Amino acid sequence: MTVASSATTVAIAGATGYAGQELVRLLARHPAAALKAAMSSGATSAPRPLPALARIWDEAVVPLDVDRIATDAEVVFLALPEAASAEVGGALAARGVRVIDLSGAFRLRDAAARRKFYPATADLPEGVVYGVPERHRDAIKRARLVSCPGCYPTAALLALEPLAAAGLLQGSIVIDAKSGISGAGKTPSDRTHFSENHGSVAAYGIFSHRHTPEIEQELGIPVTFVPHLVPLDRGLLETIYASLRPGVSEAQVADVLARAYADAPFLRLTGGTLPEIKHVAHTNFCDIGWKVDEPTGRIVLVSCLDNLLKGAAGQAVQAFNIVLGIDERTGLL
Repeated sequence: MTVASSATTVAIAGATGYAGQELVRLLARHPAAALKAAMSSGATSAPRPLPALARIWDEAVVPLDVDRIATDAEVVFLALPEAASAEVGGALAARGVRVIDLSGAFRLRDAAARRKFYPATADLPEGVVYGVPERHRDAIKRARLVSCPGCYPTAALLALEPLAAAGLLQGSIVIDAKSGISGAGKTPSDRTHFSENHGSVAAYGIFSHRHTPEIEQELGIPVTFVPHLVPLDRGLLETIYASLRPGVSEAQVADVLARAYADAPFLRLTGGTLPEIKHVAHTNFCDIGWKVDEPTGRIVLVSCLDNLLKGAAGQAVQAFNIVLGIDERTGLL
């Protein structure tokens, strides 16, 4: 496609992973972006094409070259393993490149939590912002490095943050989350092997998943987070169980969420019509529905999104649009 002469130059590091390939697909066609390089996760890999993206991006994916990124790109998207992002993210930001990071390397502000879950990140670089676009637009505009939320935290925080901020919740919160296999990344393992996953659903990471402190950091409330791997290529659905403060009605819940997301183009509130993964797959939308049992004060929210788009690459491009000060929907609809 023809790119405007005023387009912002961008590069992608980690372009061969699932989220990285989605970034190539989006940015190669983005009217405000000029994609200068798609790079692998390592400096010694051989150049390779991306057959699925033929006629969209016909260049080869080349080895990671931090100096080239700093020279050629105004904005870089990092879809790297956490340790690699920790090494290059801050260095690129210090050299004046705006960084949008999809890894978990810079998400946790607490140093002890980082040592436990992301030990390669000793300190956070100056100018880091944890960036849920619907919740942190102003901060994202100023950020030198945008740390994109994880897929599970995105779905949970979009459903819960407005209610928590309005003081509508009390007591414990349970997040029962289910994600397609692509959420585990491209590196194969016993858990993601077809014969192990097909026809099965498995819980994992109970009381130990790194997304738990991320959710708790932003909510300021302890949660019980239980992720499950399900035999789907992509898609994520969370069923969230919580309690409302006495006297809170379903109408109040609906009003708080509607006001919170009145100007959010990728947030669809479905109310009592509960959303499904097939409604959001291959899109940048997050759909949120809910049911309230007013006599007991219980609420169940269902939040779902595509883990590779709204949970990763699409959300990163949405943040890029905010950084540029253009319509958030650009290149995503």
